[in-house]
Amino acid sequence: MNRLSRRQILAAGALAPWLPAALASDFPSRPVTLILPFAPGGVADITARTVGQAMAPLLGQPVVIDNRPGAGGIVATQAVLGAPPDGHTLLLMSNATAVSVHLVRKLPYDVQRQLLPITTLGFFELGLAVPANSRLGTLKDLLAHARSQQGRLTIGTIAVGSTQHLSAELFKARTGIDAVVVPYKGSPAVINALRTGEIDVAFEILSPLLPQLKAGTIRLLAVTGTQRFSSLPEVPTVMEQGVADYSVDSWNALAAPAGTPAAAIERIRAAATQALAQPAVVERLRELGVKARASQPAEQARLLADEIQHWGRVVRAAKIEPE
Repeated sequence: MNRLSRRQILAAGALAPWLPAALASDFPSRPVTLILPFAPGGVADITARTVGQAMAPLLGQPVVIDNRPGAGGIVATQAVLGAPPDGHTLLLMSNATAVSVHLVRKLPYDVQRQLLPITTLGFFELGLAVPANSRLGTLKDLLAHARSQQGRLTIGTIAVGSTQHLSAELFKARTGIDAVVVPYKGSPAVINALRTGEIDVAFEILSPLLPQLKAGTIRLLAVTGTQRFSSLPEVPTVMEQGVADYSVDSWNALAAPAGTPAAAIERIRAAATQALAQPAVVERLRELGVKARASQPAEQARLLADEIQHWGRVVRAAKIEPE
């Protein structure tokens, strides 16, 4: 085997610092596919399409949205993990990713070891809604009603284990009320049940509630974030109304398979961060009830770890058995 000359070694050393930059400039070399564990038309889908469209000119390649709902996110996640770890296939991660750790008895992957966080895209809180003609005018009224008729208050949510469902269970635990949580197949069914008075209150993300609020068919008693939502400054938070240590923010983020080059991760993160700073993107997400917010990979990793622990406690307290 021929030995490298001293000159060749020095030349290679001089080039080394430029290699990551070269790799970053070569990426992406084809369209980037963002796989979603959600069906088209929802908040996550519109968020992904809005941000992806803004990222495309920054990356010099299209961002293709691939919807693969099913099996609590397993279908989409396995598709990403089965792709080459080169940055061209990404996963839309969410707080449902954290919850799935506790709802699936044998999850076929480790979300913290096999997925690399890139950046968050946005956070969106929930609203506590009542029918427009409800006699419950404030959260204080709702709690007084629930405590005077233990076990009779009905709370509508979507499926068991969803953010909406677990938020309702957390609300019960923080307030000490005895209420019946009624899971429905989807948001339209929850809203219909609320409008017709089939349920007393609903826990739902803001996006499907905002049109109903504008039409005057429902009222909002509270939002679940730590601060009031900018588009609804008149609606107080749950904590403002006396429920200590209660806040819920759902979120979406980008992740890649473990082994993806750091240069590709950084290129995606930078493009997403620039896209999320664009006023048109911020406004479109705000219309959905989403607060645009980018992050560093380490920050997103901490968020995922914290969410896994937090929702694990809620799942166990609610006695939800993994499947």
